[in-house]
Amino acid sequence: MIIKTAPDKERARSLLKLVNQREEQIASTDVEKFYTIIAEDYYEITKELMTAISLSDGFKATGENAHKDLIDYLSSYKELTKEEVALIDDLRIRRNKLMYLGVIIEFVYLKNNKDKLLSIISKLKELLRIRLSK
Repeated sequence: MIIKTAPDKERARSLLKLVNQREEQIASTDVEKFYTIIAEDYYEITKELMTAISLSDGFKATGENAHKDLIDYLSSYKELTKEEVALIDDLRIRRNKLMYLGVIIEFVYLKNNKDKLLSIISKLKELLRIRLSK
């Protein structure tokens, strides 16, 4: 569920710092050895950026389907294509299967989608940058 709140740019900035730390960690991690962890980190980065954007807009996702609600919220932004939104949701599902069922995210998935995920992350960071500069 998405609820209206006061914009919280300070918390959004804090989440952006966390995103930057995750990106630094990924850069120093052996992709061929830790591909599942890196894929999970890409999901966490997108989730944190989506959360920061919604907080900057004055909205907050809560409840059992909060992550899915965040994705639905961001799907209204014209900067993201339907394919990009679908990829974020697919990664969410894979991350949940990893966390709750122990299903490993395969190397080929990361290899095939890394550039697309990095592009999405870049778009989300730009959306957040615009909101934080207002």
